[in-house]
Amino acid sequence: MPRPPTLKINEIFFSAAGEALRQGQPTIFIRLSGCNLRCPFCDTKYAWKDGKELRLGEIFTQIAKIKKKYRADWVCLTGGEPLLQELRPLVRLLKRAGYRTHLETNGTRSLSFKPDWLTVSPKPPDYQITQDCRWLADEVKLVVSRSLRLEEIKKVRRAFPEKIPLLLQPQSSAGWSYKKAWKLYLQAVQAGLKNIRLSCQLHKIYGIK
Repeated sequence: MPRPPTLKINEIFFSAAGEALRQGQPTIFIRLSGCNLRCPFCDTKYAWKDGKELRLGEIFTQIAKIKKKYRADWVCLTGGEPLLQELRPLVRLLKRAGYRTHLETNGTRSLSFKPDWLTVSPKPPDYQITQDCRWLADEVKLVVSRSLRLEEIKKVRRAFPEKIPLLLQPQSSAGWSYKKAWKLYLQAVQAGLKNIRLSCQLHKIYGIK
């Protein structure tokens, strides 16, 4: 008999969505293991390697227990980089059960399904994005790292339709990054870039997971 499909999972937990346009919404997070970029400023480096192989039924059981307690119907697939694994069977299972799916990706891998909400967060040095991520994104999130410059914001802005918001998010809630984000925001607005916004990490401000 074929082996039941599994995914390598780092953690499953409940929280309020902490970043970008879904901030504050009750959400069940599935953090998948592995990443193809491993940015030096990453704040979830523990997800690069650690994880446990779980069958889809085991994942669904954990999610159902969390939903029963917190009444959350949003499930966020994050990482690491979740698209390194085949997520389509899990997404189908979740949608059949009435959950809404939110995918957070660095945009370097093609999609095999359409989530209910797609966050694309291009990363340096190349800010590479697949064509389907360009057109299916609901929002774009740029981490304000020490290396981020206005020219890179312009590059990413050009890569996506103007109707898609581009959010500047300070790196790990660091004070220097908030100051830099504001400076870059002013430069972007003065340069005429459309739909540029400031963001933050709400969960870090509240001191929650």
